[in-house]
Amino acid sequence: MPGETAGTGGRLLVIGADHRTAPAWRDHFARIEANLTSELDRLRARGFDDLTLLATCDRIELITIAADAGSTRGNFCAFLAEHLSTEAKRLESAIYVHEGAEALRHLFAVASSLESLVLGEPHILGQLRAAHRIASEAGLVGGRLEAALQGAFAAARRVRRETRIGERPGSLAAAAVEVAREIHGDLDRVVGLLIGTGEMGELMMDQLRLAGLGRTMVSGSPPLAEALAARFSCPWAPFPPAESLLAEGDILIAAPSGGPRTLSVESMAAVLRQRRRRPVFVIDAAIPPTVEPAVNDLDGAFLYTLDDLERAAVTGRAAREAAAAEAWAVIEAELAAFDRRQAERAAVPAVTALRGHFEAVRAAVLRDEPGLDAEAATRLLVNRLLHTPSEVLRALAASTGDAAEAEALARRLFRLAGDEGEEGS
Repeated sequence: MPGETAGTGGRLLVIGADHRTAPAWRDHFARIEANLTSELDRLRARGFDDLTLLATCDRIELITIAADAGSTRGNFCAFLAEHLSTEAKRLESAIYVHEGAEALRHLFAVASSLESLVLGEPHILGQLRAAHRIASEAGLVGGRLEAALQGAFAAARRVRRETRIGERPGSLAAAAVEVAREIHGDLDRVVGLLIGTGEMGELMMDQLRLAGLGRTMVSGSPPLAEALAARFSCPWAPFPPAESLLAEGDILIAAPSGGPRTLSVESMAAVLRQRRRRPVFVIDAAIPPTVEPAVNDLDGAFLYTLDDLERAAVTGRAAREAAAAEAWAVIEAELAAFDRRQAERAAVPAVTALRGHFEAVRAAVLRDEPGLDAEAATRLLVNRLLHTPSEVLRALAASTGDAAEAEALARRLFRLAGDEGEEGS
């Protein structure tokens, strides 16, 4: 079975919470991501020894090999409760558990951004790779977990290569650039302010900078806001941004990781007065939206949600669903391929032992009967190789055991006449 760990009694588990089950705690997930090495040390101290910890602004997931899903879930809940300053029992309804084959399927889907807040967003694969690298450097990734993660990476690469699932975030960002140019013209003197640290907002800012955005600012909570500002080589300010900071921005990208509304009608009206009615392009890149819709009614404010940008990019629900269906088909194919590879690996010791036995018999024939010609030597070798299997088959035939099954297996292994599967081999 996929996700099972032969010989250890353990199986693949994915235990966590995401933007659907715990939206109010997403900021805490992002803080864990910023301190992943120390968090892994804390998990090791709690008894975990074969794991990767994925933490983003959308989800936190423990990917591990363990025998007891219940106790592992409880231990991880206690770990999270410490971060959230709450009781573990309050997390019960938010924490999900995937086991075995379902855990593997979920892991493949997460890597391929099919479980992301923004379908097809490009960051999650890099985040999972980084989490894997940090856990590996800490000596926390065993062979079976490594195989599952490498399978997820391969599936994600195929999804990106063979489907259009990744086009939607790119097309939304491209649409944002076109709208920005329609409002402001050339972007070299335009100031962009990223409000919050959500991944879609980061993607929008990336594309605007590539299009020639003149200046960048970030407003958010540390340490993620500091990290983003360092990547953009720009200043940062605490969240929520002051009215004077908002007034500096010609493009405001609202991308908080949950919480109350980012921009109200009142605050935007005050901002526009400070700007003396110079236009502001407001991108609400949060899901669900966090900017008051009535902002769009203000003179000089142009508010676009992700749905608005999607319409501007001439993409729709049918295209998204078709791309998602293609991606899921790729994942199912990769799961089947992973299952086959794991089964083949399980047979390697037996094949190796069989080759060793044959070689030992061949060496014995050459040692015990020197000087035989090729015909005599090969006849003797065949007799010795078949001696034990023949005895076992005769003993099975004489007993009430699975003689017919053993005979069928022998015919299949050596493709003997009468094997029903010979033609399809």
